[in-house]
Amino acid sequence: MAVTLVERYSPEWPKWFEETKAYLGEKVSQACICIEHVGSTSIPGMTAKPIIDLILVIEPQDFERIKELLAERGYYHQGDLGIKDREVFKLRDMSMHSPLPNHHLYVCPKHSVELKKETAFRDFLWQSKEYAERLSELKWSLAEKFNNDREAYMEGKAALCREITEKALGHEEL
Repeated sequence: MAVTLVERYSPEWPKWFEETKAYLGEKVSQACICIEHVGSTSIPGMTAKPIIDLILVIEPQDFERIKELLAERGYYHQGDLGIKDREVFKLRDMSMHSPLPNHHLYVCPKHSVELKKETAFRDFLWQSKEYAERLSELKWSLAEKFNNDREAYMEGKAALCREITEKALGHEEL
């Protein structure tokens, strides 16, 4: 059975971000500097997996407090999964939160390289219709070609994503 890797942009995605942010609650929101909507669902018109990516931006010394607050909301800490200064959190039992949109939740300290890359990528694509359209169409064609091979899909878009990130960061070292 084929799995849908991506969908055309949905105006529901910003609403899903707000719903997920609201679920996190006031305590979590107040303990963060901000909560960023990143990834392809944050870019109007972009083809994307219908999964909301959120980054909780924190002061480095606030990590343990955020971890506790997220545990109260049903999340557990998975570690950085190989990406420095980007901690991953998952819901313990998604079925108990069925109306909650599918999402990835990350916590990054405010000076994190990963945070800078994610927000620069998003902001660049908000500004560059040309690159946004190129990436959106590439993702769509790769999803059609590699619908059952997520790894090939990811490899197929890696070079353009890297190019966009480099342009977004002004060719800084990654």
